[in-house]
Amino acid sequence: MFSLCSSVYPEPNGSRCLQTNVSRSPSGEIHVIVGPMFAGKTTTLLHRIKSESSNGSFQAEARKNFLRLDGTLKDLCFSGRLTEAVGILCRAELQLHSKTYSLLLQECIFRREYKKGRRIHAQMITVGFVPNEYLKTKLLILYAKAGDLETAHILFDKLLAKTLIPWNAMIAGCVQKGLEEVGLGLYYKMRQSGLTPDQYTFASVFRACASLATLEQGKRAHGVLIKGQISGNVVVNSALIDMYFKCSSPTDGHLAFDKSLDRNVITWSALISGYGQHGKVGEVLEFFHRMINEGFRPNSVTFLAVLSACSHGGLVNDGWEYFLSMRRDYGIQPRGKHYAAMVDLLGRAGRLEEAYEFVLNSPCMEHSVIWGALLGACRIHGNMDMVKLAAKQFFELEPENAGKYVVLCNAYATFGLWDSVAEIRGAMKESGMKKEPGYSMIEVQRLVHFFFMGGNSHEQTEQIYEMIKDMICILKDAGYVPDVSG
Repeated sequence: MFSLCSSVYPEPNGSRCLQTNVSRSPSGEIHVIVGPMFAGKTTTLLHRIKSESSNGSFQAEARKNFLRLDGTLKDLCFSGRLTEAVGILCRAELQLHSKTYSLLLQECIFRREYKKGRRIHAQMITVGFVPNEYLKTKLLILYAKAGDLETAHILFDKLLAKTLIPWNAMIAGCVQKGLEEVGLGLYYKMRQSGLTPDQYTFASVFRACASLATLEQGKRAHGVLIKGQISGNVVVNSALIDMYFKCSSPTDGHLAFDKSLDRNVITWSALISGYGQHGKVGEVLEFFHRMINEGFRPNSVTFLAVLSACSHGGLVNDGWEYFLSMRRDYGIQPRGKHYAAMVDLLGRAGRLEEAYEFVLNSPCMEHSVIWGALLGACRIHGNMDMVKLAAKQFFELEPENAGKYVVLCNAYATFGLWDSVAEIRGAMKESGMKKEPGYSMIEVQRLVHFFFMGGNSHEQTEQIYEMIKDMICILKDAGYVPDVSG
């Protein structure tokens, strides 16, 4: 039986296309009725292929069907009808041209329609299509961006010639997935293979170093970028600025900003957010206004940094003005995190009732981050009634957040409500809920060492504790007396 594809989708005028049907007449003829595949057309195409026809005739008809399907999918893709294109493709039993597969996959990547990309890959396998190196790379990018690093790695290993593009895709995928160490490992392997990194490589590497706070690795990567005379774009420069600030080197971060020639709102926001992370409220507001004076319009990220700075600086009136300015002056709709920053601002100032009213009147009441901010503020100021209220709302929205259960436990413990503490801890234990342990890390000779709270999993734990004991003895011999009054 010869089958082309079947598809039912609504036409713009409300009518419905006919589904493809395949049937055989008493005389032995095969009838393939194909519904129209172009928008606005309702013509039904009827193809008759005699089963006794010559092989050449059959192949010619198959060629026509191939070209028709190939052209249809391209037209749908170009007109933005990706869903229909993928639906038609996945009902087909024909192999497409590599360029058509590439076009469809690129649309899936661009639109972040990763599930549709998987369906295209499944269709390739079903019809026995063997992708070339270019298509394998395109599939690798799709899976890496989708967070399916296992499949991406399989495709990566099957590549005969690993160019810079698949290396960059794998590094970026690992960093995006939170596997920064793996991503940096791939970066070093890539360099060992003789390839020269480009600006896309460095954007991922700087993000990885920022997350791990590995200043030395970040500086080395920055050195490679400078020596290679690789001109960084806005994304690279912003990642570089962010890396230096997160690695507690604001001077280098500001220097990187000063050397950025092609600045835009992303670059400015990286600088402003960086100073905000270090509690430099004055610098945050100074560079915010300088950015505006130089003709750049702030975005939602910029305002979030400014509101957070106002919160830490206790600038309630200024915070209100910036919050109102978002919509009034720049047409930016505040989101959940902006409302949470305002709750934190009011809460830190002890204006809990005002913060609560603000939450009730906000359009983001169903965002757990807002109730989480209120919960934290009420705990700091010891308002147990509001702690219970905020906790109730928060856990209805996010019942499995172990971190906030710990916050609630600490609040109850502050007031000596040990029965409530035991009740919460019992409920957490019964449900198998555990808070991710806190940890610190240090970079020594290009290696990042992690130390988890209450853990002794480090391979050099015994030597570390011996060193600490020796240091304590040296301090005592020197006459040091620790201050334990606090």
